[in-house]
Amino acid sequence: MSALALAISAVFATPDVVAEEHASQSDFGGVGLMQMPNARFADYGTLSGLYYDNEEYRRLAVSLQLFPWLETTIRYNDIRPITYSANPEFSGDQTGKDKGFDVKLRLLKESYWLPQVAVGWRDLAGTGIFAGEYVVASKRFGPVDLSLGMGWGYLGRRDNISNPFCDVADKFCQREGGFSGSGGRFETDKWFRGDASLFGGIQYQTPFDPLVLKAEYDGNDYSRERYLGQLDVDSGWNFGADYQVNDTWTLKVSYERGNTLMFGFSGEIDLNNMGQVKTANRRVPTPNTRTAFERQEQIDDPQSSRKLRSEAWRLAGLSVTELQNVRSEQAEEAEEADTLRIYSNQLYYRDYQQGIRQVARIADQILPEHYDYVEVVQQNDQIQLATTKINLDVARKAIHNTDFDTELEDAFSREDTPLSEREQQGLYQAEYRRGWPRLSVRPFLDQSFGNPENFYMYQFGLDLNASMWLAPGTFAHGTVSGNLLTNFDDFNFLVDGFNSPLPRVRTYVREYTTFSDIWLDNLQLSHINQLAPNVYTSVYAGYLERMFGGVGTELLYRELDSNWAVGVDLNWVKQRDYESHTGFLDYDTFTGHVTGYYQPQFLPNTLIKAAFGKFLAQDNGLQLNVEHKFKSGVIVGAYAAKTNVSARDYGEGSFTKGFYISFPVDLLQTEHSPNRGVISWTPLTRDGGQMLSRSVQLFHATDLRSPFYKE
Repeated sequence: MSALALAISAVFATPDVVAEEHASQSDFGGVGLMQMPNARFADYGTLSGLYYDNEEYRRLAVSLQLFPWLETTIRYNDIRPITYSANPEFSGDQTGKDKGFDVKLRLLKESYWLPQVAVGWRDLAGTGIFAGEYVVASKRFGPVDLSLGMGWGYLGRRDNISNPFCDVADKFCQREGGFSGSGGRFETDKWFRGDASLFGGIQYQTPFDPLVLKAEYDGNDYSRERYLGQLDVDSGWNFGADYQVNDTWTLKVSYERGNTLMFGFSGEIDLNNMGQVKTANRRVPTPNTRTAFERQEQIDDPQSSRKLRSEAWRLAGLSVTELQNVRSEQAEEAEEADTLRIYSNQLYYRDYQQGIRQVARIADQILPEHYDYVEVVQQNDQIQLATTKINLDVARKAIHNTDFDTELEDAFSREDTPLSEREQQGLYQAEYRRGWPRLSVRPFLDQSFGNPENFYMYQFGLDLNASMWLAPGTFAHGTVSGNLLTNFDDFNFLVDGFNSPLPRVRTYVREYTTFSDIWLDNLQLSHINQLAPNVYTSVYAGYLERMFGGVGTELLYRELDSNWAVGVDLNWVKQRDYESHTGFLDYDTFTGHVTGYYQPQFLPNTLIKAAFGKFLAQDNGLQLNVEHKFKSGVIVGAYAAKTNVSARDYGEGSFTKGFYISFPVDLLQTEHSPNRGVISWTPLTRDGGQMLSRSVQLFHATDLRSPFYKE
């Protein structure tokens, strides 16, 4: 075998390892051959979707290359020969559905001599119908990519080799049942146990670039398919072809088991590099060419001051309400240079430094040369976030290109401005925004997959948002929502008959969604403040979310540019009436958590949140939330909550979990915007592990302390 590999290598290989040019999707989703995986991965940040169809199964899968070494896949299997349930009044004629979650890790990266090696879990924490584990190696020789692996569980039923782990311990020789009922459990006692099979395959990139041919030897003999029994198998070999229509779409066809034709398609987008050209970009000021005398005259002139105020707001998004010459008498007497300080709130750019760059250019245009520094103190009303100090001497070198080694960012440094200096004279102060409420309208989409009534259920509508500042740090805000298109009224799954010790805090979904096409989502009064350096507080009261109202408070400790923070929230809430716009039910409780926030250096652009405390259903436990941000600003997150409620009492799914994508709005438009949209997916809604949806959260409000959401 090694002699053959060396011979092939001599013919095809080049000194440089060829990049993974065609990382195509397998039948199950995720990069692979057909039924079997390989050790290949998509480019970092690739989001792939798959539809695949044959007589027994249809599959919908979404895969994400979360890290260069980690692939994750969410999949729905449509089991066509069976119905969702035996009760047609419950699910009609909808066919059977099963969801799964896959993970693949790269253990060894391919080199000139060594193959790429990966380990993976299929149907991890699912019902176990398609559960299996594998280790696989892939080596490329020019246009030929060879893969060889070993599978267990669903991938090892051909049983063509002894399980090597049996030599380690007898417990690895047996694997108990493949179906775990309610799902949602990591059944580690089954991993790499029982029957094992070798599998392998070849992928050939033809001279016709869009066409890739595949052949594989299957590790599954299809003798124990859940619900379907034994499927006919005329051959252990599968053959297929992928035709890449364009950079996004690929058509797929295969002939498997010696008797089954399969077809489908896949598509992909690059979350890491996606973006939108800003054709409506705000004007970048040109370098200052006026004399020092002319600039001094301009800044002393009230009309020019008003112009600078307008330019500062228009170009940098700064809420600057007063501009004056801040040169102090002491500096004037000592003939020392001045520092100009601006208190502001950047409202236009997602990248806060882009606003700072604009301020530096405006300062070069307007300020006399005796100004050495501009300090931009960014704040969110009464809470001070960070100060960016602009060294104007360095900035002018970059703007005027007098030193080619100097970049504009070299002029910036971040620090904290003492709170005691906030009321000093001669500063540009940003007042709170009084007057009429600020209104905005935005669309929303709530969706659910895999339901018995309809596979896809949706609620599309509009949110009318209003906010109004009443006093420094105090504001009222609320949202009225309305349906435009929905099929949530088809929802008929009720849990009244389910014997659970938990109160119904989230499972009145049907009642809330069908009561009215217009509803009050939230309406509350909030106050935010900064008690001391690094210490922030908030208090709030009102209709806090669609299902609960009450009062609460939060305290957050967050140091400047620190990769950690810690917060505490405490809330008393009462359940809102689903048959009334403003009423309440009898249920009330205290809920609150201690939450730690951590951005580890070993996982760049990743935020980990761990919240321990009491949940809405009075259960106690931990919610873990992990978010990863790509270069484009798109954030992919997943969360899971495990409490003192047993999997049996919790019900189907065993524990609360969900996934979401947060995307910058300016990826979809030519104007800049700091706002974000969210698309979420929750496999099942149950009452355990449910947190209060607080619209004001201090970690988000203080993001500029250590930018994650605003870069």
